[in-house]
Amino acid sequence: MAHPVLLQQLVEQYETLRTLHAENGDTEVRQRLDDVAYSLCVATGTHDVDAALIAARHRLPGARTFDDSVVAP
Repeated sequence: MAHPVLLQQLVEQYETLRTLHAENGDTEVRQRLDDVAYSLCVATGTHDVDAALIAARHRLPGARTFDDSVVAP
């Protein structure tokens, strides 16, 4: 798993490029989006960009795992 700082940068780049692509659909933006998605998958050891985003966000500072199960006293 990549360092959290790198993951943060990749997530931010992906989100920015996704927004730009949605706004104008430029092929250059799409290629860069694909490249960042690939980098996210490699950095997180996943094969799907959605899974990569989840894995990356889980490693970012401030991410918490909450256990909402009911535990008997």
